[in-house]
Parts: sequence; C-alpha cells; structure tokens
Amino acid sequence: MGMNVGSESTTEDEGIVDINTTPLIDVMLVLLIMLIITIPLQTQAVSIDLPQGNPPPSTEETPVVTLVVDFDNSLTWNGQPINGEADLQAHLREIASGPEASRPEFHLQPNRLADYKTVIHVMADAQRLGVTKLGIVGQEQFVDGKI
Repeated sequence: MGMNVGSESTTEDEGIVDINTTPLIDVMLVLLIMLIITIPLQTQAVSIDLPQGNPPPSTEETPVVTLVVDFDNSLTWNGQPINGEADLQAHLREIASGPEASRPEFHLQPNRLADYKTVIHVMADAQRLGVTKLGIVGQEQFVDGKI
C-alpha cells in the first residue's frame, strides 16, 4: 500500500479541475420549490362578468347638423346662411335642448383659409350653450402637401 504525499515536480500544485456543482444544485432546488408553490396559484379561476357578444345596432339614425365656415368666414347652417351671432346662438340652443339621446350631432366643417378666431368662436359658443356631440369634419384638406 502506497500513498502519494507530494508531487514529483517542484512546481506549484495543480488545481482541482472538477467543477463544484453544489451551488448549481442549490439554485435548481430553490427554483423547483418556487415552481411547485406558484403552480396552484396559476390554476385558480377568477370569475368576471364579461359582456356577451356585440350590442345590437341602433335602429334610430342620429340627425346631423353641419355648420360650414367658409374661406371668407361666412357661416352656413345646413346650406342656409347665418346672418349674425344671435342667429348662430339660436341654432346652437335648438340642438342643445332636449334629452341627450335625441340631440343631433353637430359637425363643424371649417375651410382651411378660414380664420382660426372664427372657428374657435363657434366651438366656444357650442360648448357654452351645451352642445355635447361635436365633430370637426373635412380634415382631408389639411393633409401634408395640400397646404
């Protein structure tokens, strides 16, 4: 029986070439335990009342009122010229009255050459008088290349 106590060479000892797998096994065991703990949480169901399908389409067509602000800042209400501020406010009060569901949509169609001040004045009057369904239409004239 023999025992090898030292190395035959006088140089430094050779390092251990094997990899230490103990930390790797510890990390894998921790991950396995976390996985085992979280799996039951993922399988629990939460009951939520979701809507079923699409709502039926509305049978009533909403009336549309169009106000055009022309290049010279003249106003036309559904093709009829508006003569002044009082006339505009009377038309806006008319569409703002009544129940919310039956109010017509108010489409504002400004010309690209119209003054900003005139368009904003109409929008401010509409808001102040209670118009809630307001849309600005005709924006295709403002696309790049047409200005």
